[in-house]
Amino acid sequence: MADADPAALPVLQAALARNRFLPVPPAARLTCGDGDFRSIGAEFLGHFVRHASLAPDERVLDLGCGVGRMALPLTQYLGEAGSYHGLDVDAPAIAWCDETIGARYPNFRFAALDVHHPIYHPAGGSRPEELALPFPDGGFDVVLLVSVLTHLELPAVARYAAEASRMLATGGRLFATAFLLNGPSRAGIARGLARPPFPDRPDEAVLFAHPEAPLAAVAFDEDTLLRCFLAAGLRRVRPPAYGGWSGREHGAGFQDICVFEHA
Repeated sequence: MADADPAALPVLQAALARNRFLPVPPAARLTCGDGDFRSIGAEFLGHFVRHASLAPDERVLDLGCGVGRMALPLTQYLGEAGSYHGLDVDAPAIAWCDETIGARYPNFRFAALDVHHPIYHPAGGSRPEELALPFPDGGFDVVLLVSVLTHLELPAVARYAAEASRMLATGGRLFATAFLLNGPSRAGIARGLARPPFPDRPDEAVLFAHPEAPLAAVAFDEDTLLRCFLAAGLRRVRPPAYGGWSGREHGAGFQDICVFEHA
């Protein structure tokens, strides 16, 4: 593993955030996530390196890559020895990524998943709790689940965790963002500070912010989620970097960041 230069990372992030030559997908393709496309991608590159120790020569799987928000900054970070695979249920987003990114970077590949999701792919042929990906055991060093757990029910989360564990090499890391329910976040929910506006139900382990579209935003009890990943053979590397979604001051971004390691 070739270590990145920590001093160079902020310089790269700043350059990526202001680089107007870095492509941005058309508005019609931005179906998930808001905010400045380039700046958020640059921010997450920093999270991947600082929290998950991503190195330029590693093999990355971005499960739920969307329209390439994470892929684009990684084109400027991963070297020729590194590789990237992006998967998503949004076939038009994958087509844009393939044409715009994959055509220019041969070590970046994209594929559409035919997995059902009531919002992002209602015509999907397979169920998320039956996910089976066409990659070998131990084929990746880092798996990314950025704003994916926030759109799944617990049985699907367990399946995604199991597949990630299977595909990670020994010492590999899973980087995931989530809405974690714990004392401080539940207090923020009770005070009406949370965005999304989750209901104040302190005895429930899973909360849905929008009853009319439950999988638009899902929050999980932190210990429940931790047990789910432990059952898949993934242990948490360090305490989460909590985000500001629940009104928490000085949050590390918006959602909570978790990093798990394959033992």
